[in-house]
Amino acid sequence: MLVLGIESSCDETACAIVEDGKKIISNVVATQIPFHQIYKGVVPEIASRKHAEWILPVVRQALNEASMKLEDVDAIAATNRPGLMGSLLVGLTFAKTLAWSVNKPFYAVNHMLGHMYAAHLENDIQYPYLGLLVSGGHSIIAKVNGFDDLEILGTTIDDSVGEAFDKVSKYYDLGYPGGVIIDKLAKNGDPKAFTFPVPKMDKGDHRYDVSFSGLKTAVIHQADFFLNEGYEKTVENIAASFQETACKTLVSRLLRAVKDTGLTTVVAGGGVAANSRLRAMLAEHSELKCIFPPLKLCGDNGAMIAGVAYHFLKRGETSPLNTTACARIPQFKRGLANLEAFGRR
Repeated sequence: MLVLGIESSCDETACAIVEDGKKIISNVVATQIPFHQIYKGVVPEIASRKHAEWILPVVRQALNEASMKLEDVDAIAATNRPGLMGSLLVGLTFAKTLAWSVNKPFYAVNHMLGHMYAAHLENDIQYPYLGLLVSGGHSIIAKVNGFDDLEILGTTIDDSVGEAFDKVSKYYDLGYPGGVIIDKLAKNGDPKAFTFPVPKMDKGDHRYDVSFSGLKTAVIHQADFFLNEGYEKTVENIAASFQETACKTLVSRLLRAVKDTGLTTVVAGGGVAANSRLRAMLAEHSELKCIFPPLKLCGDNGAMIAGVAYHFLKRGETSPLNTTACARIPQFKRGLANLEAFGRR
């Protein structure tokens, strides 16, 4: 079965065609980064206008690269939550109109389920496993029992790790997107130059939770206090030390979940899953089977949306054409499964 998936939750206009939830037939991503770089972050109004301008040519390109017509696909899907409201509405409205026009089933897909599914597109992965979902908006550790069944173990109590990368980069005028730039600068820095603080959340309900607000504040406003003797305060050293601390924070909580659940397969997803230090740090733990999506599938893409939608299609479910967009999803709570925390679709 062929599913056409559209993703427009933030600043990437994307469309892909995926067969049976696994085989990527085409995958087109039009990035808006050059239009947002001068502002050092995404401007929602610019993002939604670019989506409206690009959505038709991107979908056409995806169909052309697959050598298909719209009538050839079995279903059409689009992201409907969470994200920038204007951006979501462009892709969602376009997808619903396409589905109606050719009488195909429509599926509204949660963006976060898409990121968690991305690694499945090129790997055979058995449930359950521990999911590490790290992006610009979320930092989540979950027990993943199925493609739409995530039991939240831990999350951030303040900023997401991706947000921290972007804000540190913005403060030091390094550029946008911050995660990619800091990762690159860190390769020429020393992670031991600064000893930045790690939040102390070791007991009770916060055992698997993370926090990046304090780390972000320390790097931006108090870096001099954490500079170790014999090191220089360079942007490379700041980047390396900040990245090291951020990744250690994530990995330490993840290892607690490994110990407590007995699950040794870890699947990562989201933009920060592309971070080279995070990948290397997890690779150091030979007792774990760590699975990352290829770099092209860490960022926003239509393939992950089509992949999730295939499983709803296979299960015989559809989304009504009056489904609307939702900028936010309910606050994550430990122990809450996808039905409540993520919204079914």
